[in-house]
Amino acid sequence: MKERRPGTHYSYSMYADPAMARTFDDRRFGGPIGELVARTQARVLANMVGRIQDREILDVGTGTGRAALLLAHGAARVTGVDASEEMLAIARRRAADELVKVNFLRGDAHALDFPDRSFDVAVAFRLLMHTPKWQKCVAELCRVADRLVVVDYPSATSVALIESLGRRVVHAAGRRTEPYRVFTHGTIVEAFDRCGFRVRSVHRQFVMPIAFHKAIGSRRFTLWSEDLLDRVGLLKPFGSPVTLVAERCVP
Repeated sequence: MKERRPGTHYSYSMYADPAMARTFDDRRFGGPIGELVARTQARVLANMVGRIQDREILDVGTGTGRAALLLAHGAARVTGVDASEEMLAIARRRAADELVKVNFLRGDAHALDFPDRSFDVAVAFRLLMHTPKWQKCVAELCRVADRLVVVDYPSATSVALIESLGRRVVHAAGRRTEPYRVFTHGTIVEAFDRCGFRVRSVHRQFVMPIAFHKAIGSRRFTLWSEDLLDRVGLLKPFGSPVTLVAERCVP
């Protein structure tokens, strides 16, 4: 079967849609649960990166720039890369509105146009689940990062597996959707090992799907129920999305 060129993959066409770009943040981070997801992501990112001030940080698949702007507010020197000019246009407007400086560039996560080890940290949220060649993207993140790489992914041991399979069926039937992939933790660890990086820390967010919590719409219920599920030992094997930080093994 003929291999599909990355530029024809759904992730390029869907995120090039101006309507998708305009509504992306509201769909992902709107409402009380979306705000909780955003705050948790910000806290986890800050904990994993450590000192932010004056560090050179690359945000790959930056989209509308949420992570890049967070890091820039912490006085990092941030470059954000995305394949969608429509998403970047929104990111640039947000940076101007928030009076922070981020160098937003159009580029492809499969072939980053930067020298080896040119950033202290490389960050990629919601990239590996959508990109056509995720292992190539991991290799590129590790190539340009001098010390740390932070990524997230939906876990194959969570209920995200069911949603992922359903979306693949819908996509195969010709409907417009995002048929994302899920990962086992071992698969991700092996990919970083091949690049000379060791996974240092892992954070798992929810046992129940984000869509379930959004349907209920109660921050109090989400915090209570997820704390209970964590206490009975379900978060570690079934929690998703998973965020991890990997560190270069060789100085």
